[in-house]
Amino acid sequence: MPKGWIDISVPVRSGMLHWPNDPEVEIKRLLAIEQGDVCNVSHMSMSVHTGTHMDAPLHFIAGGKSIDQIPVDATIGPARVIEITDKESIKADDVRRAKPKPGERILFKTRNSGRPWETEPFDEDFVYISQEAARLLADSKVRLVGVDYLSVGGYRKDGVETHLALLGAGVWVVEGLNLQKVKPGVYELICLPLKLAGSDGAPARAMLRSTSL
Repeated sequence: MPKGWIDISVPVRSGMLHWPNDPEVEIKRLLAIEQGDVCNVSHMSMSVHTGTHMDAPLHFIAGGKSIDQIPVDATIGPARVIEITDKESIKADDVRRAKPKPGERILFKTRNSGRPWETEPFDEDFVYISQEAARLLADSKVRLVGVDYLSVGGYRKDGVETHLALLGAGVWVVEGLNLQKVKPGVYELICLPLKLAGSDGAPARAMLRSTSL
């Protein structure tokens, strides 16, 4: 990586972790130089909500904006990484202490980042954003929220409610971040989802650079 930049995306590979009941991730070689073909050509099959990815409002909101309608300035600019120590969820009190500002981009680092989760079996008890915290973030008019697992909402609880609170308020969502090497603080963020026409989400490459450099 160029000096100062931290790649906070997870690698996409065949057989990697995915949300339960989503399609398996498959990347296979259709043409191969080693087999006598003139070039290498690969085929990829997976959900758009695989690995590091973005949710568009259309993911949960009928008639909502699709991922190709995302404003570029929503995912490029200053972002604040906030570390959460609660082992269950990001709660309303955590958001109150953070005092989010209108237009702010916030990335939550939790115990999810303490391990390479993308190489392990699905964890039903990952740390998520509670619906009460999500409503506070929406009321604060933040621009973007990012989390370090596959969903802002929980697997057993607040899955739908948290998504509705954020996406319904026009908050853009980044999921599946790798914040293991990132300390709390303010950074420059670049997060670019694939421009998939009419899609409810898309894989993304995300990077941070400290503003103190």
